[in-house]
Amino acid sequence: MSDYEISTDPARFDVALIHRWLSEESYWAKGIPRDILERAIANSITFGLYHKTQGQVGFARVISDRATYAYLADVFVLDAHRGQGLSKRLMEAVLAHPELQGLRRWTLATRDAHGLYEQFGFTLPKVANRFMERTDPDVYLRMKR
Repeated sequence: MSDYEISTDPARFDVALIHRWLSEESYWAKGIPRDILERAIANSITFGLYHKTQGQVGFARVISDRATYAYLADVFVLDAHRGQGLSKRLMEAVLAHPELQGLRRWTLATRDAHGLYEQFGFTLPKVANRFMERTDPDVYLRMKR
């Protein structure tokens, strides 16, 4: 674990790696154009996970007003680095960030990582019929490149 560190310094981000993983490997941002991702990174609180010799190996992004609400997005650890508790370390860093303290609500969407997020207090909505969404999952696929 000492071979890894987490940083919020956007100058360190390997945007090509983040873009490749999100646009090709993720189920939630498939096909995201790089310029859209760069705008999302610039307007979020972001976390990079780095191996001391292999560079960036993970990422997380929080969309927040920094006062009442945060949405956790784009969390990943590269396959070769999984199984070492790194996603937990990344979550600990996200939840400890000084600009994300005292928030009334956190939300996220996941298809397959409920167990991870439950360890950090995330639960299914208590009153699910109060939450609504508007989605366009194929928006990136329709955009001109």
